[in-house]
Amino acid sequence: MTFSELGVEQDLVDALQKLGITEPFPIQAQTIPLGLSGQDIIGQAKTGTGKTLGFGLPLLQRIGRVPKPGIRALVVVPTRELCIQVADDLANASSIRGTRIASIYGGKAYEGQVQQLKDGANVVVGTPGRLLDLVNQKILVLKEVEVVVLDEADKMLDLGFLGDIEKLFAKTPATRHTMLFSATMPGPIIALARRFMNRPIHIRHTDPEDGIAQANINHLVYRTHPLDKDEVIARILQSKDRTRTVIFTRTKKSAAKLVEELTDRGFPAASVHGDSNQEQRERAMSAFKAGRKDVLIATDVAARGIDVNDVSHVINHTIPDDPETYLHRAGRTGRAGKTGTAVTFVDWDELHKWALINRALEMGIPEPVETYSSSPHLYQDLDIPAGTKGRVNSVQAKASSEPRPIVQTRDAVHRKPSPKRTRKRTYRANPPAA
Repeated sequence: MTFSELGVEQDLVDALQKLGITEPFPIQAQTIPLGLSGQDIIGQAKTGTGKTLGFGLPLLQRIGRVPKPGIRALVVVPTRELCIQVADDLANASSIRGTRIASIYGGKAYEGQVQQLKDGANVVVGTPGRLLDLVNQKILVLKEVEVVVLDEADKMLDLGFLGDIEKLFAKTPATRHTMLFSATMPGPIIALARRFMNRPIHIRHTDPEDGIAQANINHLVYRTHPLDKDEVIARILQSKDRTRTVIFTRTKKSAAKLVEELTDRGFPAASVHGDSNQEQRERAMSAFKAGRKDVLIATDVAARGIDVNDVSHVINHTIPDDPETYLHRAGRTGRAGKTGTAVTFVDWDELHKWALINRALEMGIPEPVETYSSSPHLYQDLDIPAGTKGRVNSVQAKASSEPRPIVQTRDAVHRKPSPKRTRKRTYRANPPAA
């Protein structure tokens, strides 16, 4: 099955092909034909299943190659990170036709976002609070909207946005085409769908995260000592098949401490937590997605909206409190048909929490194996090279944090290191034993 066979116009197909996207994911194959026909859709699918193009391609095709003046499509999302991600995906898919996409979210200055609207945005992707604020100021006008998408509706319910969403719906035409996506379907979301949608078809997509023991994620659970966790992590980060890694911590204090520790050990790491302001969050996510930082340390709340396909490893520095949180964390890896590894550390006094998760998700791992940074099975389980220690030298650190070797070569040829830089490199090249 190809996008063309689903009825997608050729310029959109060509734009996707330039991005290396040639075949639709299952959720896309299910939703695109219905969306193109104007059918209201309830899509039950989680982040990472490809649903953005599932609603994005029908949306872009509906408003046309040359959209009429005014806001023609509205996509409402729960978080700033998801807002940026969805806006980027829509912009990439419509790059040949030049549809104007505006991203509107809180925590950032109004001026730039208002300017996007004044410049003639055709599609607005935004978070409920900032969208409603601009509507109330009569800066954002929704009376010409033809398509409304509500993405990750259950998360918006959790964050208390349901009232804002109802107010936004009320500002759009009653004859609009509506698509709603949600991982779960709690009562308030069902009531919202009944109130604002016209005979929707319910599509339930059961992909990776629905079956937690799926073949493309390797789940490893270790009983570890708190004082040895950083050493274990440092070795895991040197696994042969590792690319990007997300590490979950319970508190923002432990996230900040861990990023400092890993950076000192030579690993390019960034963090997002409750004390991070919007600029810091965007900078960290941008560095992570671009590969300048290949380790992202996050708390659960701050991790909402992380949508990066090539995360090879997820590490639970502290065990999640419940099965649902475990599903959310582990689901950051093994996306888009790729394989992934989820490693969970369990402290001695938290074995009861793992017993609950194991039983609820039928993991088949009743007893986490006692594991230290020197344990042979750790090296074997994660394909860590023999002799690996908990610190990398300056050459390794520079190579992993600098994606363009030519820059390193030019620096080495044309810029003589200062004595201070030389001392630092010498120290890193001969690290103390871990």
